[in-house]
Amino acid sequence: MANPSVRLRIDFGPGHGLGPGKVGLLEEMQRTGSLSKAASVLGMSYRRAWVLVQSMNALFDEPLARMTKGGRGGGGGAQITARGREAVTAFRRAERQATLAVGRAFRDFQPASDDLPRQATVKRISGVAARRTA
Repeated sequence: MANPSVRLRIDFGPGHGLGPGKVGLLEEMQRTGSLSKAASVLGMSYRRAWVLVQSMNALFDEPLARMTKGGRGGGGGAQITARGREAVTAFRRAERQATLAVGRAFRDFQPASDDLPRQATVKRISGVAARRTA
């Protein structure tokens, strides 16, 4: 079977997660040195990026990113902290390990034939749900 892909999200509690979107934001912040530029590259609003950074900074014992105030004259910026770099490294390592584990777990599965339906729909018949292929 073709290698399955894994999209990892690590939940540390209700509403306290770290996934590819937040980690990607940290990586872009490190690359660009700017929250605004990182948000733009990722196609998100500055406000959304700001909220994500605040939520990440509340996840652990130390903040993952620091921002300095800019304004009309510029001068602001964003940096990921040493703890932020450690979090990115740990996440990407876990992501690689999860991908390898899933590949091993599903290595004996064969892909479906292209002429077989890939989805099933549920149709109500006389008040009883019956499965049929689409």
